[in-house]
Formats: sequence, C-alpha cells, structure tokens
Amino acid sequence: MSRRVNKLTYRDAARPWQLGFQDPATPIAEGIIRFHHDLMFVLVFVSVFVAWMMARCVMHFNQKANPTPSEVVHGTVIEVVWTIIPARILVAIAVPSFALLYSVDERVDPALTVKVIGHQWYWSYEYSDYIEGKEGMEDMKGRAFDSYMLPDDELTTGQLRLLEVDHRLVRPIDTHIRRIVTAADVLHSWTIPSFGVKIDACPGRLNQISRFVTRPGVFYGQCSEICGVNHGFMPIAVEAMTLGDYLTWITEAAAE
Repeated sequence: MSRRVNKLTYRDAARPWQLGFQDPATPIAEGIIRFHHDLMFVLVFVSVFVAWMMARCVMHFNQKANPTPSEVVHGTVIEVVWTIIPARILVAIAVPSFALLYSVDERVDPALTVKVIGHQWYWSYEYSDYIEGKEGMEDMKGRAFDSYMLPDDELTTGQLRLLEVDHRLVRPIDTHIRRIVTAADVLHSWTIPSFGVKIDACPGRLNQISRFVTRPGVFYGQCSEICGVNHGFMPIAVEAMTLGDYLTWITEAAAE
C-alpha cells in the first residue's frame, strides 16, 4: 500500500532513559497528563506531612526521650481531623478523575471505523467503512492489511528499530475515529502512549475506543500484554495526516 510520507514528519516515540510522558496528541492524553501532575502535587504534600509526623513521633516518644510512657488516652479532636481531611482530599481527587474516566470512554459519532486484530505476532487493520457501492468508492471493497515489524536489515535512515512496521495505520487528524479491537489467538493490548490509548484485544470479544488526534505525525506504540515469545516484536505505528493527504492516500490505495 502506498503512502504519502513527509520526510520531515514528526515521529513521536519514547526517548532513551525517558522518565516523563510522551508529547500528547489527543485531548484525552492531555487530560491524563494534567491529572497526573495535579495528583503528584497532592501526593508530595501528603508524603511530606506524613514523614514529618512520623519523625516527630520518633523524636518525642522514643525510650531515651520518654523513658516512662504515660497512659494512652484517646483524642477525639485529632481522630476527627485525621478522618475528615483525608476524606476531603479523596473527594477532591475523585471528581476530576471521574470526569476523565467518562471522557476516556466517551463515544462520539465516528467519521471512520477501523478494526484492529491482534495476532501472534503482528497486527491486522481493516477499513471496513469503504465498501463497494458508496459514492466515490465504486472500486473499493474495503481496505485490509497486515502490519509486521521491519527487521534491522530493512530499516532506512530515520526509522526506529523495533518500532517501525511495513504498513502503518493511516488516519486523518481532526476527525473522530473509532477503533474496534479484538484478537485472533491470545490476549494482546493495543497501546499508543501519545494518544492516551491502552485497550485490550481479547479473543471472541470486541472492545472499542475513540480518539481525536489534533496534530500530524507518526506515533509509535507496542503490545502491552505478554502474548508469547515474540511479544516484544509486534510494534504499532500510526501515521496521522491532514484530511487532504488522507484522501489522496486512500484513493491511491484503492487504485492498487
């Protein structure tokens, strides 16, 4: 299948020794990263406070500082305080997390549906919306292809080892795309960090995910389920392009 590939296309993949998130390409990924940063602020505050309280207890109530322990009594006020404050913190965290969870599972009327099938050890993609009889698609009977990892001896300059594939999944930007994900043999997991997508591919079951990509580029991922001996050799490559370039690509694919 031919592709219109710009050599200057931005390639989004993990960098060596990277600790943070990859650059987000969807509103959902942006929301996940923002929520993570806000949650880390709360975690740092709670961790510092708890560490300070434990240090104070060790300093004031060790055997050397207090050789004769006094009678232990209950403090109603402090028990109420250390129950209410954590509860309020959890509620403050729960509200945005629920909103994000609902956004992740939101289903918008899609402009295109792509079926993703996991195999040992490669991916198959089906553009089943393009069927014979639709206006402008008289010569098409659906587009389906397999996507295999490129071996080292077939890589060209700029391609990423263990991440590049022979046929990328191509999609337009600024368009709601639905993916139906399943597997033909064992459990797989279709994962693109820049999209905020990690969805299981289960045999005999259809899972769906919807994402709205906001910028062009090539985005990489890998199967995130231990699916067998070659689990680490079934990468995912998604090429997002403008709608005009996508229409040119799908037309050329139909002509082949």
